Amino acid sequence: MRVFVTGGTGHSGSYIIPELLAAGHEVTGLARSDTAAAAVSALGAKVRRGDIEDLNRLKQAAADSDGVIHVAHRQDLLISGGMNAVAAAEVPIMLAYGEALAGTGKPLVTAGSIGSPGQRYLGRAATEEDPALPVTDAHKGTLHARNAVETAVIGLAERGVRSSVVRIANIAHSTTDRAGFLVRLVALAKEKGFVGYPGDGANLWNAVHIRDVASLFRLALEKGPAGRYWHAVGDGGIPFREIAEAIGSRLGLPAVSIPVDELMVPGYFGFLANIVTQSYPASNLITRRTLGWEPAQPGLLAGLDNGHYFSAR
Repeated sequence: MRVFVTGGTGHSGSYIIPELLAAGHEVTGLARSDTAAAAVSALGAKVRRGDIEDLNRLKQAAADSDGVIHVAHRQDLLISGGMNAVAAAEVPIMLAYGEALAGTGKPLVTAGSIGSPGQRYLGRAATEEDPALPVTDAHKGTLHARNAVETAVIGLAERGVRSSVVRIANIAHSTTDRAGFLVRLVALAKEKGFVGYPGDGANLWNAVHIRDVASLFRLALEKGPAGRYWHAVGDGGIPFREIAEAIGSRLGLPAVSIPVDELMVPGYFGFLANIVTQSYPASNLITRRTLGWEPAQPGLLAGLDNGHYFSAR
């Protein structure tokens, strides 16, 4: 299969490209700079110059391929416009892919968030059958603002696109992670001199190794039915307190409860405040049964033992 990949130099993309190549696919990666082009080429993929702001180029690249994996994001917009701006820029991209792939039955697999179903409203663990929570004014500025992107992708199934969304766990870890949640939590602990967790820390988070994420993207591309969500969750339902304690034990710092207060939680966690206080229980049963996906890489605690997250930077 000829596969077009965006975000190929990012954390997940740099594992997805080798995963696809090892499975015998021909991969072309989008690159906006000479540095990105060199990185894509070093991974073994062909290079297509351009960026995700050029919708016509994206449509042509999609039309020239047998399938698309899109994991690129406009991270530059986070600073100026937050998640609302990121989502507003991404929806037209998905619709452009839809124009290029409509009626072909070709796959489009994109990245989503394990929290998009809004578990606090469900009152239970999210499954792959739970749609992304509809976006309202109450969700502006939160991670849920990007749910509009997931909804747009799933909607393309009605136009003859074999579209699906891989919902990635809160923590996607590896020895090459440079900007994920775990990196930020460790940095905060070093800055503050202790590892904070909200309230009693019983809220549930989840994790997955990025290599397992890559294998799931490949499986979704190869055989995933249209209009489906997949859950890239390895370690499911880890109390946040346990994550904080694990970080603390490796840094030699105490794990301390941060009272769930409108000033104290933001005072420690900053812009992560409304994320760390939530619970994200999720099942991966349908993903495993339907696609045959089985997480095979080390879990979160074993990943912390390799020392990557605690080395001097």
